[in-house]
Amino acid sequence: MTEFIVTLPSRGDGARGDWGPPPASLPPFVTDLRYGVYGPFDHLAEAGRAAEIVGFDGALAPFDPGGEESVVVTSGLLRASRWLRGVAGLHPGVATPVYAAKVSASLQRFSGGRLDWRLSVDLDPAVARAQGDFVEGLDRYARADEFLTIAKGVWHEESYTYEGRFFHVLAGGFQEPLSSRPFPRVHLTGTSTEALDLSARHADVHVFDLGDDLDALTADLRGRAAVHRRAVAAGLTLPVLAREDGEEAAAEAARRAAAGAPPSGLVGSYEDVAEVIGDFAARGVTTFVLQAVPHIEETYRLGENLLPLLARTGPAGAPGTAETPGTAGAPDTAGTPDRSREHAHAD
Repeated sequence: MTEFIVTLPSRGDGARGDWGPPPASLPPFVTDLRYGVYGPFDHLAEAGRAAEIVGFDGALAPFDPGGEESVVVTSGLLRASRWLRGVAGLHPGVATPVYAAKVSASLQRFSGGRLDWRLSVDLDPAVARAQGDFVEGLDRYARADEFLTIAKGVWHEESYTYEGRFFHVLAGGFQEPLSSRPFPRVHLTGTSTEALDLSARHADVHVFDLGDDLDALTADLRGRAAVHRRAVAAGLTLPVLAREDGEEAAAEAARRAAAGAPPSGLVGSYEDVAEVIGDFAARGVTTFVLQAVPHIEETYRLGENLLPLLARTGPAGAPGTAETPGTAGAPDTAGTPDRSREHAHAD
């Protein structure tokens, strides 16, 4: 089962969501009734609505210390949607595991069990300290382990006690109806030994980046998870820029590069991109976290052109090209494209 998740903006898109520069002043004889009507959540709501309408499986609200609060964004998204899963970025240092679990238990009840977690463990130390978090080094993974252990413990046990290095719980635990919904699916990231070990114990999905040694890392993760008698799905964050043909996509990527935009990642026609995604799927990736800007327009574009192509006809055509920071060239597309796609919608 392959799922596609779109990434939401955490700071608008430069023109909408009120994170960009203020609008130019209008002449005094002009009255603009639109000013202030389109608020910051309207932009996020439109992006989420686009994802649900065109058939994405979920939307990720990333943890961004300087951006909108990801759990609040996800809550609004879940309230405004019927089928879409919401993936909320979390940092183990900004809340106790019991409080995070309590908030999530209510969100699971209100949304019909459509909440996922994505933990940000390895923050830049300066960014972490600015959040009031002074835990560094390998202790961050030890704390994340305790955070997830306790969150799951209070969710599943009515009387739960845990004494750790970072958190303590005495006779805690939820009762019905808070514990009636499943614990949120856990997404984790990273390529270090500590990151893979944490995923082996707790993750449902481990999300790699384009440019990671995918085959070696997924094999390593499978082995570590097997020790705990678990299986962890492989995910991939994939910046993407797709158009009707490769020349149009390359021209748009060049235009954005000239304007100082970040690399566009996977660039090509819809058929090119579908084939590369199929190759990754054949190598075991089942969760694709797509990044495309501007968010609303590109979500509609991918949903109307790429997702149906994957669902109906499967990938075809020549492979696209991938640009990763500091490198550019064709991604490793070994394997046979996956020509099927299923949607898994929560109740």
